[in-house]
Amino acid sequence: MLILSEADLRRLLPPAECIPVMREALAALARGDVEQPVRRPVLVPPGAAGLLAAMPAYTAAPTPAFGLKAVCVFPGNPAAGLDAHQGAVLLFSGTTGEPLALLNASTVTELRTPAVTAVATDLLARPDATELVIAGAGVQGVSHARALARVRPFRRIRLAARDAERARAACARLSAELDLPVEPADSLADAVATADVVVTATTSPTPILDRSWLRPGTHVNAIGSSVPSTREIDTATMASATVFADSAASVAVDTGDYLFAAAETAVSISASIGEVLIGTAPGRTSPDEITLFKSVGLPVEDLFAARHAVAQARSHGLGQHVEI
Repeated sequence: MLILSEADLRRLLPPAECIPVMREALAALARGDVEQPVRRPVLVPPGAAGLLAAMPAYTAAPTPAFGLKAVCVFPGNPAAGLDAHQGAVLLFSGTTGEPLALLNASTVTELRTPAVTAVATDLLARPDATELVIAGAGVQGVSHARALARVRPFRRIRLAARDAERARAACARLSAELDLPVEPADSLADAVATADVVVTATTSPTPILDRSWLRPGTHVNAIGSSVPSTREIDTATMASATVFADSAASVAVDTGDYLFAAAETAVSISASIGEVLIGTAPGRTSPDEITLFKSVGLPVEDLFAARHAVAQARSHGLGQHVEI
């Protein structure tokens, strides 16, 4: 079995490579070339520190392959300096069932999630978008800045976070890396008021975004909430935006952003990003339309990321081979 570490994956799945792989994964899902169930967590008693979810997927093209991510979600981890997502991704031969590779799931999630958001932003944000605001300066906030800078020529990026020192440090790193102004935002409301693209990537259990802050034509990426009990987006935004999903079926049962809003008013999901990619559904239809991409995270994304990383690792001689 091939073992791919965090360092291996950062070399193998940079945004320039991961974004087209996620485009391929979402299109394959929309075409019906992938089998994946709606994810289900292991039930835990109230007060447990986290949960475990199993995310399996299968694809036959170009060669048969199975993927399985066993992911633990521990919301308290960031306070201890750890990613909230921990676990492992396994890649299996779809011909013999042999386990082929094991990958660090925390890193796979960190890299493929913003790549999916970049695909959605490229499809839905206005072509003239120049200002990006990200709520959250943690793992996903930083990784989203890197990925989205590849799909729009942003002139400025602002990060809003509860921990001002963390936000300043993240801005300094990203400014040097991306060679553009990345600044901390003192007020999320003020920053959003002039934004073209907004990302919410926090662990907040209650809405952090208000519909009244958004100007016409804004594109919103709602990333942080991936369980039914939490949400970052208020009901008015969900009701007034044209909503797109990585998977409409998963968003409708797994995300508080959708479920809380749907319990209060009429909310609908326009299409999946994959359907927009393959041309069976429209994306943005007017410059003033507010579009919103709701991400939940899909097994097919992990499968395609793992398959690409393993193929590249074999070409470049990366990773460690172990007998099991």
